[in-house]
Amino acid sequence: MEETPFRPFRLHTTDGKTYDIPNHDAMFLKRNCVEIALDPDSEGAALKFAHVAFLHITTMEDLTVASPA
Repeated sequence: MEETPFRPFRLHTTDGKTYDIPNHDAMFLKRNCVEIALDPDSEGAALKFAHVAFLHITTMEDLTVASPA
């Protein structure tokens, strides 16, 4: 989360859901879980949040960033 520059990534969970984390403001670390911002409005504020326990995160993968053409 604190890597510079930030690298977007995807979380996979035990129930088969995935969550894309496009920037460091999209996920908050808590004591036993992560809080993931969902459905940003036009100003980037989250309209919903998902709470995912650390034990339910199965894998993380980098999201590739398309290079400009």
